[in-house]
Amino acid sequence: MNNNTAESRYKNGVRLILIAAFVILGLWFAKEVISILFLFFLAVVLTLILNAPTMWLVSKKVSRTGAALLVFFAMMLFLFFLGWLVVPRILEQVSSLVAGLPKYVTDLQRQVASLLVDYPSLREKVLDNSALNENLPSVSKVITSVGSFSYSLIGGIFLLIVFFSIVVYMLINPAPLIETYLTLFAKEKRQKATLALAKASQMMVGWMWSNLVVGLFEAILVFIFLTFMGLPGVWVWAGLALFAELVPKLGLYIMAVPPVLIALSIAPMTALWVLIFYLATNEIMGDFVMPRIRSSTMNLHPVSTLFVMLAMASAFGLIGALIATPLTAFIKAYYETFYLSTASKEKLGDQVRMILNREV
Repeated sequence: MNNNTAESRYKNGVRLILIAAFVILGLWFAKEVISILFLFFLAVVLTLILNAPTMWLVSKKVSRTGAALLVFFAMMLFLFFLGWLVVPRILEQVSSLVAGLPKYVTDLQRQVASLLVDYPSLREKVLDNSALNENLPSVSKVITSVGSFSYSLIGGIFLLIVFFSIVVYMLINPAPLIETYLTLFAKEKRQKATLALAKASQMMVGWMWSNLVVGLFEAILVFIFLTFMGLPGVWVWAGLALFAELVPKLGLYIMAVPPVLIALSIAPMTALWVLIFYLATNEIMGDFVMPRIRSSTMNLHPVSTLFVMLAMASAFGLIGALIATPLTAFIKAYYETFYLSTASKEKLGDQVRMILNREV
């Protein structure tokens, strides 16, 4: 009897060790491939967006394969045209900005030093070019960095090809993948799983249109205002503003840093006006324009989006911030479908009023 007990304990111990080893191995593997998982999630998001025009073509008696290829290549043609129109100007102005960077740094030091005339110790540090030169990278480091960048660029191009290949395959024949997704749920839950994914798909289309409309409007405003202010590199700053809404609320603040620094190298008042412009634009777009556009399609509260964005950015950096809004939409769609649909909603309004009015 004692032998059986000891053997049973031994087997249970071995089983626990194996389970712990598999869990640790699984967590390590998930950490290593998290960027691939995010890439796949973005491919799913893009496929859901492109599925809308694809289904419209299917309703017009176009085959699924033909419709998917038409939509995909129309998107690629649009991206190519946008790149052909904008990228050469951006590259030209980036080159000019890099060539003029030493002058901008010198002018920036001079302007900051003039502002710190009443603080001699700080002024001396600003005017001390030796500290700046010590922090500048050496030629060997620059060459090494360029080599690393070239290697990363090749890897990025490869991932981009794989990304678009995944999108094409999912867009042409999504049925087997959807069937696999539905089999992950019990039979009684599959209807809710269907509704949740359909709701998330609708929200993704709204997210795409809201980003496109507001981002394009912000880019035009940035281009006009910075041209009027005489800032160099307006195409670069407008191109950055086009994608600012991918990082909601904070994106335009991040995009504002380089042009404000360039403006400060020209004149403090120019920098002040540029800063005021970015602040006003971000607040107007973030508080009035974007919520109205997204309310009809996504119905996402800004606080929930910001919370998920900050959490994802803290955990995974820029890629986490980029997928925050689509991830919030998926969380909302599944939460509302699987939980709120069965929860009692009759007295929620009254309970909210009780909390706001502090009725005890």
